[in-house]
Amino acid sequence: MFQQPVARLAVPTPLRRTFDYLYQGQAPAVGSRVEVPFGRQTLVATVLSLADQTPVDPKKLKYIKQTIDSECILPAQLFKLIKFAASYYQYPIGEVFSACLPTLLNKGQAAELEPEWQWSLTPEGRDAIPKLRKNAVKQQQLFQLCLDCNGVLTEAQLANHDFIPSYLKTFEEKGWLLKSAYETSSIYEPSSSYDNRLELNEEQQSAINTMKPHLDTFKGFLIDGVTSSGKTEVYMQLIQQVLSNHKQVLMLVPEIGLTPQTVKRIERRFNVPIAMLHSGLTDKQRLNIWLKAREGKLSIIIGTRSALFTPLAKPGLIIVDEEHDLSYKQQEGFRYSARDLALVRAQYEQTPIILGSATPSMESLHNVQQGKLELVRLTKRAGDAKPPHIKVLDVRQRHLNHGLSQPLIDNMRRHLDQGQQCMVFLNRRGFAPTLMCHECGWIADCQRCDRHMTYHQKFKRLHCHHCDKQVFTPKRCPECQSPQLNPVGLGTERLEEALTELFPDKAVARIDRDSTRRKDSMQHFVQAIKNNEIDILIGTQMLAKGHHFPKLSLVGVVDTDGCLFSADFRATERTAQLLTQVAGRAGRSKDIKGEVVIQSHHPDHPLLVNLFTQDYQTLSQKVLEERQEAQLPPYAAMAIFRAEASTLEMPMTFLNEVKQQLSHSGLTVYGPFPAPMPKRAGKMRAQLMVQHPERKALQNALTPITPTLEQLTSARKVRWSIDVDPQEVF
Repeated sequence: MFQQPVARLAVPTPLRRTFDYLYQGQAPAVGSRVEVPFGRQTLVATVLSLADQTPVDPKKLKYIKQTIDSECILPAQLFKLIKFAASYYQYPIGEVFSACLPTLLNKGQAAELEPEWQWSLTPEGRDAIPKLRKNAVKQQQLFQLCLDCNGVLTEAQLANHDFIPSYLKTFEEKGWLLKSAYETSSIYEPSSSYDNRLELNEEQQSAINTMKPHLDTFKGFLIDGVTSSGKTEVYMQLIQQVLSNHKQVLMLVPEIGLTPQTVKRIERRFNVPIAMLHSGLTDKQRLNIWLKAREGKLSIIIGTRSALFTPLAKPGLIIVDEEHDLSYKQQEGFRYSARDLALVRAQYEQTPIILGSATPSMESLHNVQQGKLELVRLTKRAGDAKPPHIKVLDVRQRHLNHGLSQPLIDNMRRHLDQGQQCMVFLNRRGFAPTLMCHECGWIADCQRCDRHMTYHQKFKRLHCHHCDKQVFTPKRCPECQSPQLNPVGLGTERLEEALTELFPDKAVARIDRDSTRRKDSMQHFVQAIKNNEIDILIGTQMLAKGHHFPKLSLVGVVDTDGCLFSADFRATERTAQLLTQVAGRAGRSKDIKGEVVIQSHHPDHPLLVNLFTQDYQTLSQKVLEERQEAQLPPYAAMAIFRAEASTLEMPMTFLNEVKQQLSHSGLTVYGPFPAPMPKRAGKMRAQLMVQHPERKALQNALTPITPTLEQLTSARKVRWSIDVDPQEVF
């Protein structure tokens, strides 16, 4: 060791280690950003600690070029959380800090809040409103928003409604809006009017009474509430209490599609600054929200997975809605679970946390068993709405019209004739899962993956949904030159075509990733459904959760069989969650009788029998018992090493060396073996699974070994990663 003052930095590189740098003059603050030379680059790094000695010869060390911040840019507990996340998920700490900070901060921009702007409606602007052209939709919307906000629009309000700057500039130039700087006054002024509060039933009131006394300390709750049980209203009333205590609320939702409607509902309820964080924001918008939250100028922050790392001046409550959703687990790069880290953050910051779901994850139910979470049950639908009648329809030996049985078609016609809406669920986008030659049997396979390409009729393309490769649909078979190329199987596009033919007088809408690519398209679809402009919805899992459609009375599930026979031990849990959530979209109003028809060639499958003759809670207890007996998560801790290269030999060689490194670790090791999809995006893949009954023991084994793997010769020939607490094993 050398006696030399150094700054220990988290540099954004793939290397699992910190780097020591010399500094001149005053030592940089821990948690501040600095510019450093790294190879031929200049990178922005974060100061983790200061040390009086270093294992590296000071002559070989470089100096910090520039100190960007005079103090730590993160609250102490959030700084601690990020360091914990890097350690727990065995990921390079520099890249973890980079992933948790806004992009502009990683580029060295000052962490200073710019002046806030507002736009006031002028008398000329008020005079112009009646004169606008009818097709000037965006202009009319902007004016209407301005009127709704008493003639004054702030940046936060505009960010929540996605108006592009050019509209504002046009209105300014015409003298319709006047731009001016303003100072945020007291942000904690909840509206004195709560007329839009819903009347609580006994279960909701009991839930609030259980949680309310713990709003000033750390306490974890799991709200297990059936679909349409009024979980959101419970959240709202607890949020009201937190705001009254002059504290902030962080609410996580699984998908961007659920964010706008949640924001609107909360905006109507509370007179406080609210921000929405998701991947659709610009870098500048994201940074402004991040800084406002850090300085306490936002009361409620609603966002998807990455919003977990938003700094809060006065944290008061964390809510994770639909906590079971797979979207909370990052599947590439820094593979963290936002739900699990939210629990850690709440503990660090001594704030309460609420996890909510109609279909809780096995991990959360296990935490209830261990006393880490308190269970709060909501077993009744709010507002006197009745649970839907669920029927599993045996379609064996029945004629299917593009996947639709006659009983399902008849049921749809009956509900539509009553002026109600129907939803047909099929979790497979595109026109058909594959394209086949009728003459020789050729199948359109992806050349980069071990999977068939999906046929998209609208775009006349074949699309691999695994590597995103797209090619134009051939006019003739590449093997025998036959023009008889037939789509095989059923996708949402094909279903849309069939339903349009069956119900020509009804409005049919397909809602999947393809139809919602345009900005705000999902919000437009949701609003059209609520306005009764759509009669039949065709949806993937995008519509399976969180949405409330008052007129939706019938849900038809076209194909469940594909997910009943999976090798993944989580298949039962995932399928049960999906079917329960989909079924929960039907009959959510008290005057609408809900009905669910689930088509299956295996109506006697234990999952279907148990799920719909009992309930999700009963099924989940059976699943937990099976997991415990088999010593599978959540009763064991698991991690997966994944590797890929141009040939299978290289990842297998690397993983065998990893296995040797783990031979005396006390872990149970499975593999290595080729991945269930050995070839993906042109790379051959393999994996190695490790497991231990104790989470701490798994971490103790991985922590010293993982950094050494970078030194292996075989590691330089592959791209490898480690996934701690994997949610997808295969």
